[in-house]
Amino acid sequence: MTPEIEALRARLTFVKAPVADKATETSVSGTVAEVLAAIRHEGDAAVRRYSKAFDKIEPEILEVTPEERERAVAELDPQTRADTEFAIANVRAFAEAQFKTILPLEIELRPGLHLGHRVIPVQRVGAYVPGGRYPLLSAPIMTIVPAKVAGCAEVIACLPPTAAPAMIAGCHLSGADRIFRVGGAQAIGAMAYGTETIPAVHKIFGPGNAYVNEAKRQVFGPVGIDQLAGPSEIYTLADETGNAEVIATDLLAQAEHDIHTRVGLITTHRPLAEAVIAEVERQLETLATANVARVAWERQGEVTVCASEADMIAYSDWIAAEHLQVHTRDAKALAARLTGYGSLFIGTKASVVYSDKCCGTNHTLPTMGAGRYTGGLWVGSYVKIATHQWLEDEGVSAVAPPAVRQSASEGLEGHRRAAVLRLEKPELFA
Repeated sequence: MTPEIEALRARLTFVKAPVADKATETSVSGTVAEVLAAIRHEGDAAVRRYSKAFDKIEPEILEVTPEERERAVAELDPQTRADTEFAIANVRAFAEAQFKTILPLEIELRPGLHLGHRVIPVQRVGAYVPGGRYPLLSAPIMTIVPAKVAGCAEVIACLPPTAAPAMIAGCHLSGADRIFRVGGAQAIGAMAYGTETIPAVHKIFGPGNAYVNEAKRQVFGPVGIDQLAGPSEIYTLADETGNAEVIATDLLAQAEHDIHTRVGLITTHRPLAEAVIAEVERQLETLATANVARVAWERQGEVTVCASEADMIAYSDWIAAEHLQVHTRDAKALAARLTGYGSLFIGTKASVVYSDKCCGTNHTLPTMGAGRYTGGLWVGSYVKIATHQWLEDEGVSAVAPPAVRQSASEGLEGHRRAAVLRLEKPELFA
């Protein structure tokens, strides 16, 4: 924590502060390393063994067949299918609009010096689709649809063997080329290294539990990953115009995801802070998912009062919440001053649940302060911007002399010779 942040926190009033986590750290890293090593050397056999150990199911056939995919779609009730297709259409349309902003480049920087870049889709990507506490039908949409928009040649989806058939339907409708019944760290290992059945991918996308996250961290390098995402987060910025019922409802909507969800209110109005705390407690009495949401609220719930709007903005930028709501008198003006967040929800009508499910923006977002330096998953995550250059004689005349001098000063004789050769013997390159 920097001195500036320490000074800022000293000016804040924590009406409700998170409880320090005293849980004993488990050996997630060691377990994951063991799983990955086994899959790398044993392939499908290790995948099945760990599926039986962790998911209590040992699937005979790892890949979901075309007939099973079609049956899963057919078994969706009409409204669920319509809602899923509505979400897919919105996510696709927004991804297509974003993709139009990613353009190839060709410039002649100096006479005879031509530089550029291409937008190249990652050829084979893996989408990890979590089974989770509930069948999250939006999960495959967010990782698979942008890949298809980006032009990825093949999308491999993995989801736990315990996942509801509706999740298979979601993968199919979203455009997955192949779907496998593999979850957890073993799915990440299978997609990273490849097995007899599951092809190795070039980049892995999608959120998961601590074991999935750690597996993504350990395989990163030879295979790419989208990001390391922790438990979900929601914070709301509010002034005296904030509504306690609305804010409490939104905080609890996110808190029901997981007992580790971070929920918070940052406000300049102490009466609102106290009202939100009381309203959360009131709503927990009737919330069907209170067994999860209450634990998240009690452990990670934070309500902070700031002396000024400037402090509210500074503290919010430091928190860099995954989901950040702005409930102030002029929400758009305040939002324009914010720089740290995963996704921004401007005004009281912009509920996080809309983005989570179907409005079109991606719900895979940075957590744990990563919003200070990165945004969330988007169609650009599925392409690489690869540069190129080509030179004419004029270009060689311009860049060779400084390249020769720089190489000599660095003591790199091979570099110097390569630069000199093109300058002194142009006939070799006619």
